[in-house]
Amino acid sequence: MAKSKSCNAKKQSYIYVPSQIINSLSSSSLQSLLVSPKKKNSNRFFFGYNSSCRSPRVWLFALFLFGLVGMLRLGWNVGTLIPFSPYPCLHTQSNLRLGFASNIDQVAKKDNFLMASNNSQPPHDSHSESEFWKQPDGMGYRPCLDFSAEYRRASETILKNRNKYLLVVVSGGMNQQRNQIVDAAVIARILGAALVVPILQVNVIWGDESEFADIFDLAHFKKVLENDVRILSSLPSTHIRTRPVVENRTPLHVSPQWIRAHYLKRINREGVLLIRGLDSRLSKDLPPDLQKLRCKVAFQALRFARPILELGNKLAQRMQRKGPYLALHLRMEKDVWVRTGCLPGLSKEYDEIVHNERRRHPELLTARSNMTYLERKLAGLCPLNAFEVTRLLKALGAPRSANIFWAGGQPLGGKEALSPLTKEFPHFYNKQDLALPGELEPFADKASFMAAIDYIVCDKSDVFMPSHGGNMGHAIQVCSHHILNLLALVSLLLSVFVLWTSNYEKSNFLFSLFCSFQVIY
Repeated sequence: MAKSKSCNAKKQSYIYVPSQIINSLSSSSLQSLLVSPKKKNSNRFFFGYNSSCRSPRVWLFALFLFGLVGMLRLGWNVGTLIPFSPYPCLHTQSNLRLGFASNIDQVAKKDNFLMASNNSQPPHDSHSESEFWKQPDGMGYRPCLDFSAEYRRASETILKNRNKYLLVVVSGGMNQQRNQIVDAAVIARILGAALVVPILQVNVIWGDESEFADIFDLAHFKKVLENDVRILSSLPSTHIRTRPVVENRTPLHVSPQWIRAHYLKRINREGVLLIRGLDSRLSKDLPPDLQKLRCKVAFQALRFARPILELGNKLAQRMQRKGPYLALHLRMEKDVWVRTGCLPGLSKEYDEIVHNERRRHPELLTARSNMTYLERKLAGLCPLNAFEVTRLLKALGAPRSANIFWAGGQPLGGKEALSPLTKEFPHFYNKQDLALPGELEPFADKASFMAAIDYIVCDKSDVFMPSHGGNMGHAIQVCSHHILNLLALVSLLLSVFVLWTSNYEKSNFLFSLFCSFQVIY
């Protein structure tokens, strides 16, 4: 389904890849395609478990045919299959949930592959380069923030209330904090409470002590939400001595009904509720008005502070003067490899560094701690390293002359870790390369500032691609040029795989890359 980022922004569209098919295969199932022994059984039908069908070559040949069929249908107008009007605001909620839309809330919870592009002039080097930079048809989709009459009537009562106040402490990196701020505003609306400006918890990894007003435009935040939620800089004097009810254990993906049932009586009684750790606590399946509020907070109310906005725009303009550019969000820092339970693949020395750090700090490993590295890799849970990103870009048709901006922290291994990319794509820049002497100095020790600058330059790119699912990619919400390009890519990867089946490590690479095609919400 294709959507626009905003009414005045360049058109963007994104295609949802049916990750349900991939996710239905467990990592052990994927591994069995590679290593399981052949066992004859003449009683099984064509898709049974006889020796021939357990061969990875048979499965891969079938997938190759699937990709080939997709390529042959390039000239066919797939738009006629999608039952959406160019004017989605005129549709009821039930009409909007057809086709893939009915599964959006389920696939939204999974990290998925995404790639996107904005409107720009294509280069004139060759037809293939023009195709790479070609912009997708947005199918007329646009933001729809028309709140219902019931929502507007409720706003009058909520905004007059002076007895309930919500305090929140948000944690993590800048993009993770941003998502939690969005949910905090929605929770305040659900409870009919005023939202005190969120407190940004000091990050244990980066040690960033920035406050809300250092990163975001507080006055703009209040102005945009003035008809939805009361935003206060601090608790009023009447409640300053009130001991808040503290909530630290909100479950994941709770509904508005759950929030009212567990918090409404307490906030009505005490007047102040403090919630910590909002990451992924609010459900993605919200009523239309609350979902629109979530979008309003994310894409209209949360604007970066002026110093960040000015510098980010300057760096983006310097990239644009070079021509169309691709933005890569690389997740290759040491803490990322430690947290994900994956290995960088540079050398045994660097793998040992990650292993040692993980043994010293086992609490850093996020979820699925019972999975081995190989199982994570096969399940598509690991970030792509520079070698894998290079292969993917070349398969997608990125020209060698492409200008690439890469966002992210210093990768483990430094320049050596990036060498596969820089050798194939010499026009490779980050914010330090683009900034003039002294421009970044005021932000040198502020990880959130640096992440915000990366966000701005990525948001203004012609093509965006992350090496791993995460909050940065989710925030930008962009995807591939055309679904048939992905089918062509799968076809290409599988045809190469036939030449590599004797090499187990290379086989793992292709399967992990295939499983890394991800869907975002």
